[in-house]
Amino acid sequence: MNKFSLLIVCLLLTSYGFSQENSKSFSLQQAIDFALENNRTAKNALLDIDAAKKQKWETTAIGLPQVDASINYNNWLKQQVSLIPAEFFGGNAGEYAEVVFSTKQSMDATVTLKQLLFDGSYLVGLQSAKVFLEISKNAKEKTDLEIRKAVINAYGNVLLAEESVKILEKNKAVLQKNLNETTKIYENGLEEEESVEQLQITLSGVESNLNNTLRLKTLAYQMLNITIGLDLNTNTTLLDDLENLTNQNISLELLNYGENVENTIDYKIAFNDKTSKELLLKLEKSKALPTLNAFINGGYTGYSEDFSFAKSDQQWFGSSLFGVSLNIPIFSSGMRSSATQRAKINLEKSNNDLTETEQQLLLQIESAKSNYQFAIEDYQNKKKNLNLAERIEKKNQIKFFEGISTSFELRQAQIQLYAAQQEFLQTMLDVINEKAALETILNTPNN
Repeated sequence: MNKFSLLIVCLLLTSYGFSQENSKSFSLQQAIDFALENNRTAKNALLDIDAAKKQKWETTAIGLPQVDASINYNNWLKQQVSLIPAEFFGGNAGEYAEVVFSTKQSMDATVTLKQLLFDGSYLVGLQSAKVFLEISKNAKEKTDLEIRKAVINAYGNVLLAEESVKILEKNKAVLQKNLNETTKIYENGLEEEESVEQLQITLSGVESNLNNTLRLKTLAYQMLNITIGLDLNTNTTLLDDLENLTNQNISLELLNYGENVENTIDYKIAFNDKTSKELLLKLEKSKALPTLNAFINGGYTGYSEDFSFAKSDQQWFGSSLFGVSLNIPIFSSGMRSSATQRAKINLEKSNNDLTETEQQLLLQIESAKSNYQFAIEDYQNKKKNLNLAERIEKKNQIKFFEGISTSFELRQAQIQLYAAQQEFLQTMLDVINEKAALETILNTPNN
């Protein structure tokens, strides 16, 4: 094998490996699992939890010992002069002597340890940090539920487009065959021209729908790729079948699921809001309490007319200080009282919002159950209708070619069949989507 042939083989193998790497195959559950890890919104929700954990520790650390260090170097460009009565040095009374109390340069290094002993707002802050973390976790849970529902919808749309293309291609082939046969009969003078024209009209409509559905299929795949966190143009293959998936998603037990709204994610979020308002009220009340802090520091200071601080014979003077500070709020002209009353009002509003959320959720659950039950019933009804429409269209084809019925009657039967086909496909998608919507409201993704 020459070098050129070897290069071609290498390029072909590389191209094959690249195409394999950019191809993905998913069942519905695999697509959901992949999206929960790779969807960009899901990633951000997970990062929000990490940020909340860091903020929780940031708040906790406020009450833990804090150590600071400082190094200061001072160089008087013009030294400050103080006046001292001259009689202190044996001079005349009423006269003053000019005295410089410090050297031209100085340097000091200090380490300070601070400790919060008591602060009511800090205790509330610790509770708030825990609630904030819980809010972030609930937000992640809601995000996951919405992503799961979005993946199911996108996956179902792709399957719908795939099935629609298959049916339209099959209808087109049947129509083309009918048109060819009718054209030959017309050319032999045994059929009217209108029969050919009727079939041409029907075929033209099916071809137009097929071309549009092919474009929609491309968009459906791209939407699915974005939803699960893949590149827009990734070559994705779906492993599930629309009708099988529909039958798997018919679960009448879900309609009997208890209406315990406290398990729903929206109720949890509303309850978090109420808890946060309670903590804000505690925070405003805590501002009327005293705060107590303590500190201790130690350091060294050196003096010199020249910069000699790095020399071994430089003299350093040590110092240390311990202190406690107590801050007692006494009078704020009603500011703290107004802030507390405002927090009480916001808490009352959050209680009302929680009750409203509970009532709305009960209504949404009933509505979602009704929609899901209707989707199941409609699917079963449209399946029967499709069988009837297929039989009617087949009978009309036989009658038409036997000369018993007209081309107009055949076209009406074909249009009825095509409508029944699309309605049946849509009801399958409705069953899948309505079940996903009900599970999202109930927060039961594993049911």
